[in-house]
Amino acid sequence: MKAIVKTNLQLPGQTAHYVGKVRDVYSIEGDYLVMVVSDRISAFDVVLPEGIPFKGQVLNQIAAKFLDATNDILPNWKIATPDPMVTVGHKCEPFKVEMVIRGYLSGHAWREYKAGNRVICGVEMPEGMVENQKFPTPIITPTTKAAEGHDEDISKEEIIAQGIVSREDYEQLEKYTQAIFQRGSEIAAKMGLILVDTKYEFGKKDGVIYLMDEIHTPDSSRYFYADGYEERLAKGEKQKQLSKEFVREWLMANGFQGQDGQKVPEMTPEIVASITERYIELYENIVGEKFEKAECDDVEARIAKNVTEFLATL
Repeated sequence: MKAIVKTNLQLPGQTAHYVGKVRDVYSIEGDYLVMVVSDRISAFDVVLPEGIPFKGQVLNQIAAKFLDATNDILPNWKIATPDPMVTVGHKCEPFKVEMVIRGYLSGHAWREYKAGNRVICGVEMPEGMVENQKFPTPIITPTTKAAEGHDEDISKEEIIAQGIVSREDYEQLEKYTQAIFQRGSEIAAKMGLILVDTKYEFGKKDGVIYLMDEIHTPDSSRYFYADGYEERLAKGEKQKQLSKEFVREWLMANGFQGQDGQKVPEMTPEIVASITERYIELYENIVGEKFEKAECDDVEARIAKNVTEFLATL
């Protein structure tokens, strides 16, 4: 199957069409959103030139499962998934921050730590830690949600002082973030995985806070295999992980980190196929079910039919 990197649906009641890094979002009469999770892939805030077949289906189905598994903690935007690549949900007014939570010293936090920084987003990190070590308690390191370009680290106090989020709402977001991360960690542990870090997006509708977008997918989260974690940590070895980090590592090894003047390395069919395999591997390990590829000659027509039929029921 070819990767689906673009859609141009004409849906009943459609009032707007927004193209994000990975998602095509259609507004329906101001009340609902139709989110098509495409096969585009981004890294270092850059959309890469080749799509990854089945990636959109993987992300959409993992997110749907975790939204359902956390909807007792707070309401979320999802109403239904009428197509393997689509979620239809409530349109909310988003908070202009992403709530990043880290249980382990990895990724961006480790790069900051290795550079000698011991404070990230206003949060102190203990001295003497090593890469991929567990924090005493998970830390929340929010970022501003940029319309374009890179998201920026920001502290809780800066968010409140700048009026980006009220103190009352922000402290509620912190509580929700910790509770959802705890639930995700428990589910991951049952699958033999460690949920290392992740990010959440929230919004408001009718004065109520909703969890939005995707959660606990390989694009928004990092997972380690629990088996052998302690041994690898003790030896200073890389952890065996399931996340999009392997894509970033491949790009960095080939001289690309999203900086001006750098060129994305060639994404050969073999590289693309290997990324598809890793996404499917993650799905099967996280969800504990075999991934069923939604084969179709005309995916966009399938999506249009499935979504149109569902919207008629709202």
